Amino acid sequence: MLLAIADVLSQDELTTARRLLAGARWVDGRVTAGHQSARAKDNQQLAEDDPAARQLGAMIVSALERSALFVSAALPLKVFPPLFNRYEGGQSFGTHVDNAIRQVPGTPHRVRTDLSATLFLAAPEEYDGGELVVEDTYGLHEVKLPAGHLILYPASSLHHVKPVTRGARLASFFWIQSMVRDDGERTLLFDLDLAIQGVNRELPDKPLAVQLTGVYHNLLRRWADA
Repeated sequence: MLLAIADVLSQDELTTARRLLAGARWVDGRVTAGHQSARAKDNQQLAEDDPAARQLGAMIVSALERSALFVSAALPLKVFPPLFNRYEGGQSFGTHVDNAIRQVPGTPHRVRTDLSATLFLAAPEEYDGGELVVEDTYGLHEVKLPAGHLILYPASSLHHVKPVTRGARLASFFWIQSMVRDDGERTLLFDLDLAIQGVNRELPDKPLAVQLTGVYHNLLRRWADA
């Protein structure tokens, strides 16, 4: 599943994010890269111990909880604390795959990375290049979304970020451990949830919606770890 989710952050939240990021401490992005990814990674990253990282991370997690579409698609069990990156001056990130397990810094907790997410914090007209390119069985998909919009995709996907040749690309990135680890099963549940919502809109108070909801929850009960 490759899914764009609009307006995860409000305009006020984006303004706060840009203000905090402007005064934050940035470090070499390879600090969080695995052995293979470090060879391909050339960007800057907000220091994880910077107060801005914690404040913005909490704001993003709260925003995700408000997004019905995100919850329906991801079925989140755990969300890795959001990280932040900046690309400028030709910086890029070559083709790589995300680590399967991420340790939450300073804690004994681990997150299985079922889904990857990029939340765009700079408007497309602010920079040239910087497209996120995700590979799947249908080919290459280039993603460059408006500020405040999010792209959600399987963390098992090969992906890369094209060089930024003008301006600066700002984004938050993080991973989700879903209650349903299999992407195919999770996609079926998402499609079924959307169908149920459609039935409820077009045929309110019909037994069919109740039957479909029962199927959804029985499948979720079969597949989920909670």
